[in-house]
Amino acid sequence: MLLSISTTHRPATDLGFLLHKHPDRVQEFRLPFGVAHVLYPEATEERCTAALVLEIDPVGLTRRGKSAFALAEYVNDRPYVASSLLSVALVTVFKTALEGQKPELAATPIPLVAELPAVPARGGEELVRRLFEPLGYAVEVREIGSARHVGLTLKATTRLSALLTHLYVLLPVLDDEKHYWVDEAEIEKLLRRGEGWLPQHPERALITRRYLKHEKRLVFGALQALDEAQPVEADGEQEEALERPVSLRDQRLGTVQAVLKTAGARSVLDLGCGAGALLERLAKDGYERLTGADVSARALEIAERRLRDARNVTLLHSPLTYRDKRFRGHDAAALVEVIEHLDPPRLRALEQNVFGSAQPATVVVTTPNREYNRLWETLPAGEFRHGDHRFEWTRAEFAAWAGHVTESYGYGVRFLPVGPEDPEAGPPTQMAVFER
Repeated sequence: MLLSISTTHRPATDLGFLLHKHPDRVQEFRLPFGVAHVLYPEATEERCTAALVLEIDPVGLTRRGKSAFALAEYVNDRPYVASSLLSVALVTVFKTALEGQKPELAATPIPLVAELPAVPARGGEELVRRLFEPLGYAVEVREIGSARHVGLTLKATTRLSALLTHLYVLLPVLDDEKHYWVDEAEIEKLLRRGEGWLPQHPERALITRRYLKHEKRLVFGALQALDEAQPVEADGEQEEALERPVSLRDQRLGTVQAVLKTAGARSVLDLGCGAGALLERLAKDGYERLTGADVSARALEIAERRLRDARNVTLLHSPLTYRDKRFRGHDAAALVEVIEHLDPPRLRALEQNVFGSAQPATVVVTTPNREYNRLWETLPAGEFRHGDHRFEWTRAEFAAWAGHVTESYGYGVRFLPVGPEDPEAGPPTQMAVFER
């Protein structure tokens, strides 16, 4: 496998500093599936090229796992084409450059050209362009005598760390294959490497499915996290953004926002705040105090960056199911798509924490309506919308739970639909508004 990266930035040899690999040396790195070499075919002040050459050990590759077909160990393109093996080599060999360290230079866009002689492209030239052109690359695709492979050149004036990140994520996506098992940790990798570009990418759903090897239990969760990471459109944005159909997520957040405003609350507690999508909206409504709490430290890091300009916002790391004195003293609380992630014993603990201990005057709870699931064309029958959901309730089951809460903690409740209502299935999201 071969990847070359060139620049005409002056002095071009700055590429060596960015990659943390000296142009006068050939360096070798041992990997589980072979050896990576880094060398510089040219290194002058006018032009510099760094090459990553990856030698695959065919025997070692065969030993690593079960092949997809009987003759794979004899007829296999893996040693020759840019795939997840090269992606792993990138993050291993160029880890410092990929992280964007050496800030004074790494933060500067420079002219870059990346060339890959052979890339599996399951979707052809059209897919290659759909993946890379929205990221600002000039894309050149060459036929190389194979229906499944292309030669690829990418040109852009961008940060080196951005180029390496895009290759790291999108090479396995183009191949639609990975050489290793994927699990929940792979979602974290995708969110971290996709931060700042993937949530807005027009092909983010395809990228997510392929990156996670079409594992539905992982894909739903990753897409939901990417939804939360999208910035809320500001008023007066482009006309096409205004005409874009409103997503269920936006309808849900907008409805919660309106209910809280109508309640007259001065302080709001967002439990399970995730990446801060609701808090970002509420920060514009003039509340005296906003508090977000979540069990995920990673989500809170994203929320902190998202809300860095917002005033009177506090973020708390909390499992939500243990009594937390910091939750007290708020006029209202919101649990947006939270309860369905809890097993029954933990849900009971959450009830006691919110309704019994914190006791806000208004509590807004949203959760999926299971009856609506059959109307989602992409959701297989009998499956939940998210791989981490412990349950999804019908409207009757949700009403029964709400009745238990009102009887136990002295609240009244009313129900509101969220999203387009089906005459038989009801709305996609159901909402309960509890009031003391």
